Amino acid sequence: MSEEKPEPTFFLNEPSAKSTPKQPVVEPYSASHNAQPKPSGNDTPHYVGHRDRMKERFEKVGHDGFADYEMLEMLLYRSIRQGDTKPLAKALIARFGSLGEVLGAPEHLLREVKGCGPAVTFDLKLVSALSHRVIRSDIREKALLTSWNKVIEYCIAAMAHEPREQLRILFLDKKNALIADEVQQVGTVDHTPVYPREVIARALHLSASAIILVHNHPSGDPTPSKADIEMTRTIANIGAQMGIVVHDHIIVGKNSHASLKGLQLF
Repeated sequence: MSEEKPEPTFFLNEPSAKSTPKQPVVEPYSASHNAQPKPSGNDTPHYVGHRDRMKERFEKVGHDGFADYEMLEMLLYRSIRQGDTKPLAKALIARFGSLGEVLGAPEHLLREVKGCGPAVTFDLKLVSALSHRVIRSDIREKALLTSWNKVIEYCIAAMAHEPREQLRILFLDKKNALIADEVQQVGTVDHTPVYPREVIARALHLSASAIILVHNHPSGDPTPSKADIEMTRTIANIGAQMGIVVHDHIIVGKNSHASLKGLQLF
C-alpha cells in the first residue's frame, strides 16, 4: 500500500512586473454712526444655502448631472451636519483615485484623511455594503450563466478595491442558481493560499453542482499568473471526479477582469 502524498497548496499570485494689507478707512461721524452695518453679499460664506441648492439640482437632473466628488459631497451631509463638505470630498477622491475606491478603501486608510472621522467612515462603509447587497440581489435566484454581466458587475464591486487578495467562490445548483457566495481565503497583497480539495469538499457539503472561482489582484492588473492557471486546472480535475463543474475562474483588477475560461486556459 503506497503512502498517500500530501495535498499540494497553491498560492494565487500576480505575475512579476517589474500683499500689503489695506488700512481701514475712517468715516466721518454722523448721527447714524452707532448703527449696525448691514452685511453685504460678499460677507456671506459661499457654502451658505449650498446644500439646498445641491439637493434642488439633484431633484431636477438626477445623478448624471453631478461629478463623483459632488455625489460624495452630498453623501457627507449625513455625517457632517454643518459646514462645507466639498473640500473633504475632493480630498478623498484625490487620495484614493475614484468614488469606487473611496467606498472600497479600508477604514484605517480613510481615517488618515483629515476630517474623515468615525461618523464619516461608518457612512462610507455602510453605503459600500448596501451597494454590494443591491448588486448581489440581482444575481440571486437567477441562472447566473444567463446573467453573466451581472455576475461580473458584482465581482468587480465586491473585490476590485480590496487591499489584499481574496478567493471568493460562487456555489451553484443544477439550474445554475446561486446557492452561496463565500470568501474562502484572504491572503496578502500579492498571493493567497488555496487548497483544492477543501474547495470541492465545501461544494459537496452545500450540494452544489457547479462553482465559479473569483479572486482579485490588488495591483489592478488581472492577468493570470502561472500559479492561477495551475490551481484552476487542479480544482477542475478534482471537481470532475466528484461531479462538480468549474464554470470559470474570474480574476478581478481595478477596472477590468480576466476570464480563464474565456482565455481557454483550462
